[in-house]
Amino acid sequence: METYLQFRALKHQLQAEFEGKWTKTQYHRFSSAGAHDSLQTDIEDGKGESTDQTDTSSPSQQSTEKEFFVVDFQSLEDPLRPRNWSVVKRALYTANVGIIALVVGTAASIDSAVIPNAAAEFGVSEIVEALATGLFLIGFGVGALIAGPLSETVGRNAVYFGSLLIYMLFLVGAATSPTLAGQLVCRFLAGFFGESPLSTVGGSISDMWEPLDRLIAFPIFATLGLMGPLMGPIIGGWIAGTDVISWRWTEWVALIMSGLLLASLVLFQPETYEPILLRWKAHHLRKMTGDHRYVAPSEVDGHTFRKRMATALSRPFAMLIQEPVIMLWTAYLTVIYIMLFGFLDGYSFVFGDTYRLSPGLTGLIFVGMAIGLVLASLSLTPLVLNWAKRDITRMQESIPDQPPRLPSEFFLWYSMIGAPAIPISLFWMGWTAFPSISIWSPILASVLFGYGILSVFVSTYMYLIDSYETFAASALTMITLVRYVASGGMVEASIPMYRNLGVHWALTLLACIGVVFTTVPYLFYAFGPKIRARSKFAKGHDR
Repeated sequence: METYLQFRALKHQLQAEFEGKWTKTQYHRFSSAGAHDSLQTDIEDGKGESTDQTDTSSPSQQSTEKEFFVVDFQSLEDPLRPRNWSVVKRALYTANVGIIALVVGTAASIDSAVIPNAAAEFGVSEIVEALATGLFLIGFGVGALIAGPLSETVGRNAVYFGSLLIYMLFLVGAATSPTLAGQLVCRFLAGFFGESPLSTVGGSISDMWEPLDRLIAFPIFATLGLMGPLMGPIIGGWIAGTDVISWRWTEWVALIMSGLLLASLVLFQPETYEPILLRWKAHHLRKMTGDHRYVAPSEVDGHTFRKRMATALSRPFAMLIQEPVIMLWTAYLTVIYIMLFGFLDGYSFVFGDTYRLSPGLTGLIFVGMAIGLVLASLSLTPLVLNWAKRDITRMQESIPDQPPRLPSEFFLWYSMIGAPAIPISLFWMGWTAFPSISIWSPILASVLFGYGILSVFVSTYMYLIDSYETFAASALTMITLVRYVASGGMVEASIPMYRNLGVHWALTLLACIGVVFTTVPYLFYAFGPKIRARSKFAKGHDR
């Protein structure tokens, strides 16, 4: 509804322009020889006829004659641009799409709490039933390959509406499947389609906020994104611990949450992708003038969906192999997600077996991590934002004629402050989870773990986005693919790992791995500029 109203509002705005309220509009002309110059169009008497028009060729003829007017924004202050909307509107729209990360993340992990119940009904082992969670995560990873090019072709909202609807249908399939095979297939496909709107949220945030403002917007999104996997076992734990409703209600609860989210997006979320907004503008101009030479930049750039898909499937793998920056950050974030999703099964060993808690109370302890996420966002965001403003002020004073830009390494401050919390929390939890020691000790350790994972997640994304700019989507696609596929495998491996090693040594092993990777942000802070200088994809270099 909001998208339709936005489309209509743009039409009325252009009609007002044609009625003489605005008399000058600047477009760009591409001649048949390929020259590019600006064209001043006078709109008078409501006719909408522009000077230098010689034909009314169709879009198909434009490719042959190569003369058309490329529609752009009126100026940097054009109200059509999402970054010029009011702060209140952008904050509300950001929160609206940010909830996608919470809801889809909850659906990913909610089944983990009812593994024993579902395994008993299907007559299989818990390790086999854990595939319901693992395959959902693997579907997430595979779905990341199409999310970027899809949203850049059809727009953000089309991805939100279409993908969420299909994802919800497969949630219904998982909830009603009478067989294990049917449940697993539906869970995988739900993850595959659920990932597209999840990845698109980052694009929407980028559409609406300037780089400095993202220091506030992105940590909020990251908090919601990481909160989702923690909400799942909290809700699922209470479903698993009651005989009143079936374990299948985990899927129905996820479906209800997703349905409310989809309704909110359809009713209130406007389109934010600028190329799509310019396509709308060009469409209205063609209708009003009868001149088919008005086109949006994305209609003449030659980037078809097939070409975008070919790039999306090949470039991420090439970058992973060729770029040590991406290689190390992918490994680091993958290890953290392995730890996080390993806790979906591991908490039943850490807290259920040790302290004899019910499934509901065991799930409730995930609140500790959630508190850590919020504390990290509230403490690190204002601190790093103040440092950013200070550094920008110094740049403006020292080089007044050059627009200030923070170095990519600045965004590593999040992880340099918070990353040590991860191995510390794992050692702490591993060696205080004894019946003779208060349960509050490992719970407090989980708060510290949540603090650490948010800081590393924010640093990873903001550092790679700033380092690779145009190619950031490919870099983030590979990180998403690897970390979710590995996390899906860890859901399977965590049960035998905790059983065979025991809680104390399993967490000690993860903590030792965490110690090694904690050095990553410090290494890049020291050597990042030199490493990026040899990159074929990082900013400032020839493509």
